Amino acid sequence: MAKTKTVWVCSSCGNDFPKWEGRCSACGAWNTLVEEKVTISSQTRAKSGMTSRQRPRPLRVSEIETSDAPRIRMPSKELNRVLGGGLVPGSMVLIGGEPGIGKSTLVLQNTLSIQSRRVLYVSGEESAMQIKMRAERLGRQSDTVYIVCDTSLENIFEHIENTDPGLIVIDSIQTIASDELESPAGSVGQVRECSARLLRYAKESGVPVIVIGHITKEGNIAGPKVLEHIVDTVLQFEGDRHYLYRLLRSIKNRFGSTSELGIYEMVRSGLREVTNPSEILLSQTDTNLSGTSIGVTMEGIRPLMIEVQALVSTAAYGTPQRSVTGFDAKRMNMLLAVLEKRVGFKLAQKDVFLNIAGGMKVNDPALDMAVISAILSSNVDIVVPHTVCMAGEVGLTGEIRPVTRIEQRIQEAEKLGMEQIIIPRSNVKGMDLGSLNINITEVSKVEEAFRLLFA
Repeated sequence: MAKTKTVWVCSSCGNDFPKWEGRCSACGAWNTLVEEKVTISSQTRAKSGMTSRQRPRPLRVSEIETSDAPRIRMPSKELNRVLGGGLVPGSMVLIGGEPGIGKSTLVLQNTLSIQSRRVLYVSGEESAMQIKMRAERLGRQSDTVYIVCDTSLENIFEHIENTDPGLIVIDSIQTIASDELESPAGSVGQVRECSARLLRYAKESGVPVIVIGHITKEGNIAGPKVLEHIVDTVLQFEGDRHYLYRLLRSIKNRFGSTSELGIYEMVRSGLREVTNPSEILLSQTDTNLSGTSIGVTMEGIRPLMIEVQALVSTAAYGTPQRSVTGFDAKRMNMLLAVLEKRVGFKLAQKDVFLNIAGGMKVNDPALDMAVISAILSSNVDIVVPHTVCMAGEVGLTGEIRPVTRIEQRIQEAEKLGMEQIIIPRSNVKGMDLGSLNINITEVSKVEEAFRLLFA
């Protein structure tokens, strides 16, 4: 007979103990003991019916048969894009994000629009009445979505057996606990055990499981790192609650690319897909003002046109201020040093404020040229035409370095009606410019770009 007992295993050295201790007596690490279940069997493998035919055998790669199972198309095109074309049967998807960012709203409005299969929505945080009120606010009703509010893993599997769903949603994994473990819900052992059993069910039944997870104050998925390892796909829902736009990124995807990006806008009726974010991120005013420039950045493999705003003024107090929103502050200080050392602009005694319009956070070095152009435009009070965009990384010596995916950036600028794009001269080699209807200007130094813009 098989017997199950509970032990405490050190996540640092792997030694196990019969009870919890604050410090591992083997390696000396503090608070590393995790509760685990261990199955002890007194029967031999032969007595348990494990024959050589039932055991897996090594296969050549050419012998392995593959099947192209059709993906489950979700109602949201942006979600399908990030997933790689839709949900894969038997897969487990983890969606993480800050509290109130819209994780539950995104999942609920998609599941309420599914009519082809039965959905079991398990909520461990909200009551059925709260979910009903959210569904009414989203303006969606459904007879194929079943809501159950439960936090016991054993009860959830009973609901699954009685409902026979085609899709399972767990909101959230940190609230689910197994009765076989004594640790509370949200602990390392509970999160690992519950997620492992849900994954096992998804692989055996072919039913996809969507799991919503919390994040820590550092922005990482809460719980053990093994949670991200065992799931098939990890999606991160990002954004600022004070802005309208939300970004859905793929951190891990066994069935697709991790370079895709989905963009949503938070409106009164839920999350609206943004199919052309570049038009929204650019200013719609007809008045040309100094201190603004347009850069072409890449979010994954998706090109975006972003407006960079800068304000340079004489320091009213003794120490000049450096304020940055949506861009790396250390990188902006580096660019200011390049402008002063290599180009000769004296900005050491001036306040510099930089903002990426639309609440976006950009880490693409190709936005360097747009940043320094906006700063100098505000400093000399000369307007950069809104029909001109740019992409280029600025080096410490003042050279304009090449950037990746330059052809996609040029095509995005042409699609939005830009008349001129300034790019590094090194990126032009080997390009076919005959089919493009946009004026391409190549520069190799920062001084050349400034002569073009502020001559």
